[in-house]
Amino acid sequence: MVQATQIWKSLGQTGSQADQLRALIDEAEATVVGIGAGMPAADGFSYVGPRFETHFADFIQKYHFYDMLQAFLADFEDWSEYWAFESRFVLLNGIEQPEGRLYHHFRAFMDHGDRHYTIINTNGDNTLEKAHFDRNRIFNYQGQYSRMQCSKFCTPVTYRDDDLIRKMVREQKELRVPENLIPKCPNCGAPLEVNKRTDAGMVEDAEWHREAKNYHDFLDRWHGRKVLYLEIGVGNTTPWIIRKPFWKMTQENPNALYVMLNQKDYQIPEELQGQSLRLNQDMTQVIGHL
Repeated sequence: MVQATQIWKSLGQTGSQADQLRALIDEAEATVVGIGAGMPAADGFSYVGPRFETHFADFIQKYHFYDMLQAFLADFEDWSEYWAFESRFVLLNGIEQPEGRLYHHFRAFMDHGDRHYTIINTNGDNTLEKAHFDRNRIFNYQGQYSRMQCSKFCTPVTYRDDDLIRKMVREQKELRVPENLIPKCPNCGAPLEVNKRTDAGMVEDAEWHREAKNYHDFLDRWHGRKVLYLEIGVGNTTPWIIRKPFWKMTQENPNALYVMLNQKDYQIPEELQGQSLRLNQDMTQVIGHL
């Protein structure tokens, strides 16, 4: 079997960065993709600036939030105020977010031919869903904004009610939703919250476990083979989800390559220098030209 270092020398330094990545994906027997917040941001779905300021000016005025994710994880006065913010957030990022051009292009490229790939995603938005990725290829490790969970974690079940979210957005006034619209857990009666992972944990429902099994079955199936671990737009907030496992799996497999696509100069371990490639161009110039 061709060693990763040979693939690196023959393909990883030829042509544009889009050409390099295309050649490596084509050469790989399987690709494991890790997607972080940088990819939706590159597609225009930023959590700072006008997109945030337009939809949450009143919350910014009250709390001086500097970005949407800070606000998303904030402690609000009560459940009425919580759902006034979160219903807008969920509608914007989990229900009505349009299809992204980069996501669409990447899905069309990966689905062309007979490519074997899986995706682990740390974004709770609906970008992969809107781009029509096969759900059997996706592991939404951090949950999904469009789903709700019991705030007491009483049962491993999540819920989705788009009509209720829209009604909360329509009927809220002065940073509050009507008390009768606050969703309640049908099992224990506690308020529902957005399905998300925090220090307290996250409700991992049957779908989450199905996705996790599919992902780990894929890793096991291609263990030791010519695997490309492709990290796209991943930051350093939760390195144990994508970055460190990708490093470990690459180091344990002499036939594997690790590719970091990120304009930020995150460190790659010395041990991976012969099995790694850093792509630092704007994502639209790399993913958008595959």
